[in-house]
Amino acid sequence: MFGDMKGQMEEMQAKMKASLRAIEVVGTAGDGLVKVTANGAREILNISIAPSLLTEDAEAIEDLLVVATNRALELAAEKEASEGQSLMKDMLPGGLSGLFG
Repeated sequence: MFGDMKGQMEEMQAKMKASLRAIEVVGTAGDGLVKVTANGAREILNISIAPSLLTEDAEAIEDLLVVATNRALELAAEKEASEGQSLMKDMLPGGLSGLFG
């Protein structure tokens, strides 16, 4: 019985991870001059810096990169939480899914 449940949990976790990797979020800073794209699994996929910003000093660019990265990871965490809640609702028997909002 518990072996089946463990197998189901592992399968659902793998499914969730694949689903999260398919979700992309973008964090921006400096009115969109810096964009960081991440996926729902909190992996950074791309960093884009507007050419006009490259004339600035490195410290300013670094600060904007940190802000944009943190925003992207925050959005990814929100997507992960949402997917996790959805997964839990699907796993619970009828009538109990209301426990998670």
